[in-house]
Amino acid sequence: MHIKTSNQEPFTLGIGDYTCNLGLHVAGLYETEQERDDIIMGFLSQGYKEGDLQLYCPAERTAEDFHEKMHHRCPHCNTYDRNYFQIDSAKDLYYPEGTFSPKQMDIGLNDFFTKSQENGKRTIRATAEMVWALDAIPGSELLMVYESRLNYFIAGKPWISICLYNVNKFSGATIMNVLRTHPFTINGGILTENPYFIDPDIWLRENYPAYLNI
Repeated sequence: MHIKTSNQEPFTLGIGDYTCNLGLHVAGLYETEQERDDIIMGFLSQGYKEGDLQLYCPAERTAEDFHEKMHHRCPHCNTYDRNYFQIDSAKDLYYPEGTFSPKQMDIGLNDFFTKSQENGKRTIRATAEMVWALDAIPGSELLMVYESRLNYFIAGKPWISICLYNVNKFSGATIMNVLRTHPFTINGGILTENPYFIDPDIWLRENYPAYLNI
């Protein structure tokens, strides 16, 4: 089933039978480890099959647990090959200096993307377990600023991000803001356009105008 998610070329999501378009920003909502892993393993194993570069940030599990379970799900996937898999801890990816900063994330992601394209256009599949933000990391109150601004970053790029939120751990208010900052959702294995999404120009102007990027 194809769902048009942008004007870029189509790709196979690896979840269900969905095909979409590059330039995709999705909130992956789940309640169980099985639901979480169905998203992660399907998404990343499809990317490995297609030669994409996978960026994954585990937070509810260790990297070793991911390698083991991914091997069972996808025996041919060499998750230790950094030409195809980059596995970063939440600290390394989101707050390497101890503080989370949306603007520093902009810089880091742009650097990562630029380097990934040095040998030609390559699709990036990124997914992360966002429960790290519940650990009172300085600056984590700006997480939704980052999520809203990520729509600017992804637009027009061969990039797909699935941001994973455990609905049993985040408050209802936070999940509502997740919905306001992600144009698409995956829930119960179903990909849908999100009716609660608010364009970042509007959401940032109303909530964090200092981070507006028009």
